[in-house]
Amino acid sequence: MCLGIPGRIVTMLDGYEGQLALVDVVGEQRKVNVGMMPDETFDSGDWVIIHMGFVVEKTDTEGAEAALAGLELMGRGAVTEES
Repeated sequence: MCLGIPGRIVTMLDGYEGQLALVDVVGEQRKVNVGMMPDETFDSGDWVIIHMGFVVEKTDTEGAEAALAGLELMGRGAVTEES
């Protein structure tokens, strides 16, 4: 298993042969490639696990929360502001 970041699909992007999605990752939107999972379909609201800009797994809410909890244990993922 690789280290992956959970994100939620906002929308699939036009062009690029349907391989790019706009994904919300902890409040920041980024483009990710879904081409490594050609047999999977993606819709707005789907949870995915991202590694190096590629979706490597489609998951559910519980899987996304577990991945985020793992990142927070390592000191990553939690966005905080210090005064």
